[in-house]
Amino acid sequence: MLNIKQQTIQKSVTISGVGLHTGVQTNMTFVPAKPNHGIKFQRIDLPGSPIIDADCDNVTDVSRGTTIEQSGAKVSTIEHTLASLVGLEIDNVLIQLDGPECPIMDGSSREFVDVLKAVGTEEQNALRDFFEVQEPIFYREAPRNVEIAALPLDDYRVTVMIDYNSPVLGSQHASITDIRQFEKEIASCRTFCFLHELEMLYKNNLIRGGDLNNAIVIVDRVVREDELANIAKMLGKPKVEVKSEGILNNIELRFKNEPARHKLLDIVGDLALAGRPLKAQVLAARPGHAANVAFAKKLKKAMQEAEKSGKPRYNPNLPPVMDINRIASTLPHRYPFLLIDKIIHLDSESVAGVKNVTMNEPFFQGHFPGNPVMPGVLQIEAMAQIGGILVLNTVPDPENYWTYFLGVENMKFRKMVLPGDTLVIQCHLLAPIKRGIAKMSGRAFVGNTLVCEGTMTASIVRKNS
Repeated sequence: MLNIKQQTIQKSVTISGVGLHTGVQTNMTFVPAKPNHGIKFQRIDLPGSPIIDADCDNVTDVSRGTTIEQSGAKVSTIEHTLASLVGLEIDNVLIQLDGPECPIMDGSSREFVDVLKAVGTEEQNALRDFFEVQEPIFYREAPRNVEIAALPLDDYRVTVMIDYNSPVLGSQHASITDIRQFEKEIASCRTFCFLHELEMLYKNNLIRGGDLNNAIVIVDRVVREDELANIAKMLGKPKVEVKSEGILNNIELRFKNEPARHKLLDIVGDLALAGRPLKAQVLAARPGHAANVAFAKKLKKAMQEAEKSGKPRYNPNLPPVMDINRIASTLPHRYPFLLIDKIIHLDSESVAGVKNVTMNEPFFQGHFPGNPVMPGVLQIEAMAQIGGILVLNTVPDPENYWTYFLGVENMKFRKMVLPGDTLVIQCHLLAPIKRGIAKMSGRAFVGNTLVCEGTMTASIVRKNS
């Protein structure tokens, strides 16, 4: 099963190599990042060290790899790096580069996976923000006969089929049924191209860092000796050789279907640009970077449409960020005034929690016994307690602090809350906490219905001060 909590890496780690297309030597450093940071690249060799979000809307080129650009800075060939992060379920990291292109290494994700595993991952105090595909999402590209689909599934599985009408390559497919298979089954699979593409790529000022150590060159026709000599010169080799049809320099494949597995690696990396971990069955026929990115944009659009309600996502099957015991150790409230049951999200700027409303609540004995309705002031109190968790999360010893109400503004009650309802409440800081004063917005939902919203101001005070 997929990891539930967000993860980053335990410490920074650097890997170095040449870019496949630019041939530029680049140092690339993975840096730990806070929850909900996501994956970002940073060009530390440029003035101001601009940051580029790993976002499909920032993609500017998909000709022979995936390039993203933002704030006048770009990074190329990011897909193998992204795939390694998805494969290890790492959600939050800053990737600093002193060059324009991610190192190609051996043409796969293996060396990225190795260095990331060497430093280790760190679980964070926030749930992963999965996008769970609810209805099938399709992408078709008729001229290239490309089809990609994402089907509902409570997991992440990927299947890829390729067919280049090549006597060497033929039709191939590759699958993973668990993302944890990525490390052993997919990460080491190298990029590839056909012999007839080499000269075109070279003339277009690409593959300047290309080498037979970092790419598989598929030879699907008989090649003359003078052609081999030109290829050797282009690749900076004294000599290259090939059987009548096969792999240039007779390099051994790591898997019989290594090209299909590499295409699976590419799509895993490219779909990371949708911005959230996926729960879906992804099926792809003859995919490439252009189609992958176009499909990532369709996924992102579906995410945005699902988010329009603004309701925090609540899956009761997932363990909470804080259960009732941790809540009680943080807040001073006790029965009958502890009005939250669990925290389902918590970061430096926002919090979400759950209050299960039952007929056994003591206030129903006197509040409209024949027509039980949860008092609005207690909805505000539940919201304030969840906001208190957010405020107390900013100090290392929350048990030594009190939180007090200072004000409530624009509080509106949209619908009655009744026994049997589950209140899902979210609070967001409206500004940084200054001198112990916190101002936050709060909203409460039952299902998809907004039942209560407003703005609260609170103070945080050290006990016995």
